[in-house]
Amino acid sequence: MYTLRIAAAVLVTATTVVAVGAAPSSATPTGTGLGTTAISAKGRWLVEADGRVVVMHGLNQVFKVPPYTPDADGFGDDDAAFLQTNGFDAMRVGLIWAAVEPTPGHYDDAYLASIAGTVQTLASHGIVSVLDFHQDLYNEKFQGEGAPAWAVQDGGLPNPPLGFPYNYLGNPAEWHTWDQFWKNAPAPDGVGLQTHYANMWRHVAAYFNNNAAVAGYEIMNEPFAGTLWEQCAVLFVGCPLFENGKLDPFYVRVADAIRLADTSHTVWFEPQVLFTQVDATSVGPINDPHSVLAFHDYCSTEAVTGNNTLCPPQDDLTVATAVRRANALGVPAVMTEFGATNDLPNISDMVTRNDKQRIGWLEWAYTGNDKTSASPNGQALVLDPSQSPSGANVLTAKLKTLAEPYPQVVAGNPTAWQFANGQFTLSYSTTRVGTLTRFAAGSETDIAVPAIQYPGGYVVSVTGGHVISAPNAPLLRVVSNAGAATVKVLVTAA
Repeated sequence: MYTLRIAAAVLVTATTVVAVGAAPSSATPTGTGLGTTAISAKGRWLVEADGRVVVMHGLNQVFKVPPYTPDADGFGDDDAAFLQTNGFDAMRVGLIWAAVEPTPGHYDDAYLASIAGTVQTLASHGIVSVLDFHQDLYNEKFQGEGAPAWAVQDGGLPNPPLGFPYNYLGNPAEWHTWDQFWKNAPAPDGVGLQTHYANMWRHVAAYFNNNAAVAGYEIMNEPFAGTLWEQCAVLFVGCPLFENGKLDPFYVRVADAIRLADTSHTVWFEPQVLFTQVDATSVGPINDPHSVLAFHDYCSTEAVTGNNTLCPPQDDLTVATAVRRANALGVPAVMTEFGATNDLPNISDMVTRNDKQRIGWLEWAYTGNDKTSASPNGQALVLDPSQSPSGANVLTAKLKTLAEPYPQVVAGNPTAWQFANGQFTLSYSTTRVGTLTRFAAGSETDIAVPAIQYPGGYVVSVTGGHVISAPNAPLLRVVSNAGAATVKVLVTAA
């Protein structure tokens, strides 16, 4: 989903093993089992229960109109299988506050059951879900979605229909409504709006507690500062007054509520929405041992012109700023949105940039028809999820750009990975993250190798380990050799 960048433009033991096959395997990918494996945070990495590092590559699926469920958009088993076949291991699944809490204090578990069904469908194909409470422009009254109508308090101020994202910049009723939310103004039942939101999250966390198919909970998509927004639009300064004075306490309130129901799932938090314009944030910490910094990156000039030429310096700075903030907080960083375009050079640059920074990503979006995007169908990978994800329904060039080889789980500490000119390289130490100990010999690292990149098969060489998967398997499985401190993997076309 485009953020306000649109408005801003208007910014050891060494053994080499070679595996060769004459043709790509036709076997269905087995996946890493991420869909049924608990994930937590440890320093800068997401990790499985066994301590292996997890890297996410996936997309977003958010249905922004009633009934607000992915299956109502046609998303189903064939879509999850398509994602798995192309090497993706994660999905950011959108939930809508208005659907969970249609009236104050009353929750719709039938809605959550539908979301849980999508989560299970994804898990059956080895794909984990990040549950994201999505909002754009707060509510339908402002041409967006998110909060229920009973949580709108606009003070009777003017509500010009400027659309997305311009209601953020020029709609007094929108600003006032956000101000009331940040003040925790009382809802019609006398309970504060933020209190309702936190209680709603507690209910959702209780519903999904112990569900290992869920990788984490993202508290709120792209929070907006209300009347403080202009103070948040200062390049390289950001908005400490809002982020530290209002947003951080809100995140702590919600995280505390979640922890009353669920002590294990990761909790994800974002900078304020203008982060991708100003390349500065002071958000956090939220004082949770399993928290994750989620952030978005949309190039302002690309958003307006559809051309990536001026984007690399701006995007370099955005990603570096987010990673620097995550490192300062001692938490993982994951880019939960980028893309929303058919400009393939922009998408390719973002994927390469994230690889260089060793961070996971969830591209926007799997499907189109997004009412709060400047490019409702241009953002899609699959145009219509109610139809088979094949043929003209899939933007194949975009798929090839996104479906790159990458390490899904690593038995050690990844030091670098890269995919360029048909060649994938990975290096990692066998040291267990956060410790001085090493993984035992034979510990497995799994690498997605989508067939779309190697239609004629691939060749693998490994130093410090060896391959245990079949030739041309879509999931390359490498195990470390005895005594190996470092493992290096090279994949090239056969």
